[in-house]
Amino acid sequence: MSQRIYIFDTTLRDGEQVPGSQLTTDEKIVVAKELERLGVDIIEAGFPVSSPGDFQSVVAISKAVTEPVICALSRAKKEDIDAAGEALKYAKRGRIHTGIGSSDIHIRNKFNSTREQILEQAVAAVKHARSYVEDVEFYAEDAGRADLQFLAQLTEAVIAAGATVVNIPDTTGYCLPDEYGNKIKYIYEHVSNVHQATISIHCHNDLGLATANTLAGIQQGARQVEVTINGIGERAGNTSLEEVVMALKVHKELGFETGIDAKRLYPISQLVSEMMRMPVQANKAIVGRNAFAHSSGIHQDGFLKHAENYEIMTPQEVGVPKSSIVLTARSGRHALKHRLELLGYRYDKPTLDTLYKRFLDMADIRKEVNDKDLMELVR
Repeated sequence: MSQRIYIFDTTLRDGEQVPGSQLTTDEKIVVAKELERLGVDIIEAGFPVSSPGDFQSVVAISKAVTEPVICALSRAKKEDIDAAGEALKYAKRGRIHTGIGSSDIHIRNKFNSTREQILEQAVAAVKHARSYVEDVEFYAEDAGRADLQFLAQLTEAVIAAGATVVNIPDTTGYCLPDEYGNKIKYIYEHVSNVHQATISIHCHNDLGLATANTLAGIQQGARQVEVTINGIGERAGNTSLEEVVMALKVHKELGFETGIDAKRLYPISQLVSEMMRMPVQANKAIVGRNAFAHSSGIHQDGFLKHAENYEIMTPQEVGVPKSSIVLTARSGRHALKHRLELLGYRYDKPTLDTLYKRFLDMADIRKEVNDKDLMELVR
């Protein structure tokens, strides 16, 4: 039987921190409704204390969306938690996401504090958040660089204080997959009350390992993943929702499932890209322009013989209408023959060989040959 992985989407909070990608409240509601249709379990709607606009966005999303849990971020400060609690008063199911740094780097250099003081502040924050909502998530910021023994101590303390979810984030994208997976494993082995809460993972992509680290965390017991559409977010971005969802879907042998309607992945990717003015790189996994495009002659030949030769999922599974054959100087005769037949032209082998030589000359000059070019070629 498959185990459920809960999808916590933070496109509207962590993702929106990208310079130049801020949304209005009305735009956030549009995205939030699409996230609801997509099937995410939790929407992190904003950081209410940060600005009146963010506060209002959390209120508005709480009213507009009913199925997912609506989450509001706060620091481990009373005024932050009060703002989050007030902003969530219209949510059908609200969650406060509070936390503080857990690595010695953050404790010394960011908070000018001690481990003992951090423990005390964390417990107080969770208890105060519980006065507003029953569902409280605690984040141990920079857990990726935290001392394991202290991280376990902190996790145990906040669960005892009432945290229902504990987030073990690789805030700086520092960890390697085996290292991060072992952190989650250590938490499960050394926190006595760990099964009273859900362990969550939130990975950044500074070394390009966010998805790999997230999958490693899942395999070691984490059951909530914190992700964004298109992997947008601070610096090099967050873990990409679509990558994690499809990795679990393709690798059914892992035994995990999500509530995501995968056919909505490409449409929401396009929506977020347009609304947040963040182009999706052409070779982006799952939703990039070239994710289901074939231009190498060897690949085109294999794909046309049997799509599974070069595609581990169908484009339709993620909402892309179809695969594409891109004709370039690297394309082979099979691809040219296929495209010509789609245009209604069939030729014997000698004629096709002659056309192919002319096609290569054209492709060297024009780089990519489209249907209009082919019509010129056959004339």
